[in-house]
Amino acid sequence: MKNILIIGPFPEPISGVSLANKVVKEVLEKSDDFIIDSINTSYNIFEDAVGSFSIKKFIFFLKINFSIFKIFKYDTIYITPGQTFFGITKYTLFILLSAILQKEIIIHVHGNYLGKQYKELTGFKKKFFYFLVSKFTKGIVLSSSLKQNLTPFLKEKNIYVLYNFAQNYLIDNSLKVDNSILKISYLSNLMEEKGIFLLLDSLKELENKKVKYEAKIAGNIDAGLKEDILSQISKLKYTSYVGVVYNDDKKELLNWSNIFVLPTFYKMEGQPISILEALATRNVVISTKHAGINDIIEENKNGYLVEKKNSESITNRLVHLDENKSKILEISNYNKIYFTKNFTIEIFGKEIVKIMKANAIT
Repeated sequence: MKNILIIGPFPEPISGVSLANKVVKEVLEKSDDFIIDSINTSYNIFEDAVGSFSIKKFIFFLKINFSIFKIFKYDTIYITPGQTFFGITKYTLFILLSAILQKEIIIHVHGNYLGKQYKELTGFKKKFFYFLVSKFTKGIVLSSSLKQNLTPFLKEKNIYVLYNFAQNYLIDNSLKVDNSILKISYLSNLMEEKGIFLLLDSLKELENKKVKYEAKIAGNIDAGLKEDILSQISKLKYTSYVGVVYNDDKKELLNWSNIFVLPTFYKMEGQPISILEALATRNVVISTKHAGINDIIEENKNGYLVEKKNSESITNRLVHLDENKSKILEISNYNKIYFTKNFTIEIFGKEIVKIMKANAIT
């Protein structure tokens, strides 16, 4: 039996990482092969830039370090750190004590920035970053193309691919997909790097082209952009902001839409759970050639990949679907099967158990 300590963010707030940690804990707790405990590192201030340093964060994580005594009780330490220098170094005491005690230490990277951050660092910071990350004995990434984030630090045979998941409650295959009109959803944080302004520009162009559509925008709004975003939405005839949605409201939104758009160029992006949620609800996915998205979206089969920072390419895909509405049904039917074969919680659970049981190769 393995004793595992999970260190990382848990809901609230809900994010891809915090939701994944919650599911990892629940899955492992159901198994007779593991004893599980956790340390919650959630920092619930949306206005602070992800990966940035602030005094508030420093004090917050200083307090969390008082839980370090838990390391002594567990065989395996599973950590989901950030991908910046601060995102890694805030776990310094946990990593070093685990290494000194010769624990199995697993890093689960939920993005595609850690490798880039390492390349950008210089001098002592680069050496210290390498020193810490190389202490991990196993690594997990979200897709094959993201392995390069860990290959500078770990042997490739100790790096595992574990796709994200979407929750089963979202699925309602009894509903018929309506392809009579473009029904467009956006579900993510409303921030520039997630592509919200690109989508709004594209929707404006649809109106200029007299394309019939409806769009619903959901998510937490970046405080500094709130006035601008809401102003732009108010100027669109067929677009509404529906706020932050959870549970049944999220299910209703994604089952209402037939097209999901996320034109992200977010530097921390890995494999957005919102895209998997869109696949679960049989939406045509329009996203970018970015991070691990290329590994799960195949052009013209389950969605479309557009160029980053290019609203015209989004518009072109939407116009194409408006002119070929049968394609919406074709992709919808494909995504129903594709999701079930690849991204359910059951598949995620089986794979995380295998990874936890596997021994690191020296």
